[in-house]
Amino acid sequence: MSQTGAAGSLERGFTVKKTIVGALALIAPVLGAAAAPASNDYDWRTNWPTHYVFADGTDIGLSLKYQYDLDRFSHDEGTYEDAQTNRRKEFGFFVRNKGVYDGTVVFDFQTKTWLDVFFRLQSKALFDRDIGAFRVGFMKTPVGFEGNTSTGSTSFMETSLPMQAIYANRRLGFDWALTRKAYLVQLGYYKGGNLQGDLDGRMVAARAAWTPMNSPGNVLHLGGSYSRENPDGSTDGRGRYNPPSVRLRALPEAGLASRRLIDSGALSVAEHVERRGLEGLWIRGPWSMQGEYLSARVKLENKPAYDAHGWYAFGSWVVTGESRTYSAGNIGDVVPKGPWGALEFVLRYSTLDLDDGPTLGGTEHDWTLGANWYLTKYLKLQANYVRATSDRRDLRIDPHIFQMRAQVMF
Repeated sequence: MSQTGAAGSLERGFTVKKTIVGALALIAPVLGAAAAPASNDYDWRTNWPTHYVFADGTDIGLSLKYQYDLDRFSHDEGTYEDAQTNRRKEFGFFVRNKGVYDGTVVFDFQTKTWLDVFFRLQSKALFDRDIGAFRVGFMKTPVGFEGNTSTGSTSFMETSLPMQAIYANRRLGFDWALTRKAYLVQLGYYKGGNLQGDLDGRMVAARAAWTPMNSPGNVLHLGGSYSRENPDGSTDGRGRYNPPSVRLRALPEAGLASRRLIDSGALSVAEHVERRGLEGLWIRGPWSMQGEYLSARVKLENKPAYDAHGWYAFGSWVVTGESRTYSAGNIGDVVPKGPWGALEFVLRYSTLDLDDGPTLGGTEHDWTLGANWYLTKYLKLQANYVRATSDRRDLRIDPHIFQMRAQVMF
């Protein structure tokens, strides 16, 4: 995407501050309800570790996601160095009242970036009937099933190749979502980029899914999504205008890797980019399968359009008998039932093609074998082995990557 200059960053920084203040202002009236006396039968064990539920149903608390990763590389032609460090240090605050509203503010101290900052209101609280939920703030955009899954609840340590390259991540805006047992629909409009002051422009997006089977341990989810984004240019600190551009690239499914093996480079001048997705999920007891096809078309000024596409598919087996959890069109962690936790094995294939016409961004496909040990609902250990194969302008780098992660999340 287009880079932001120093002067533009200062101006957007002021806008960002106003946006955050506005988001907090939306949440602030709710805090008054938190002053209601607590119920005498409040159970601290049920509400451990960091939230409190008042007598009127107002629930306030803190959220935490901490991940520590270890990555080891081989067969990489000296491209990567072994690494071990923090992957995420996310800290947040939430307030909610079930069936009425919820709001959250989350910041990642590892990457020094804002994550979710939004307020959502259920229509039933306004109109006495459920016609969906309305949300405003900084939130994830709809195109990308795997991308919309919490980074603490993904089956693999890192998202697939096509998700990294094509998913638009978060934008400032508002959306509407209607969730029913047999289907879901989401529409969104986004303008103003992100809370880091980048990615200026506007976007419209939609997602829909059919869920004819939707009960614990028995799920079938089939859906599709579409978005159209019109990026804006920027002016740097020297007064030089940088035209709008789009860049698609991906790491070899290792968060501590320092170099991307395939990269479209800056595609300029970009008039708009269209993203499309097809998604599927099947869960039957301890077994599940999930997959997506994603594509992006970048319309360029006075040049042929650039097309990129990719897909992934993976299977999961929870050896201890539990099922992957599913709710409102998204996946959650396995909840262990036994004293030794739950054990899951996963296998994924993903591929991404960034070669189109004169743009030689490269092609890559990865196999990833993983194991997840859910010790409790708050503690998880993960291990992944990635076998990557890439080809960009006749440069072939095929690293083998072993990764481990310890995670605490609540």
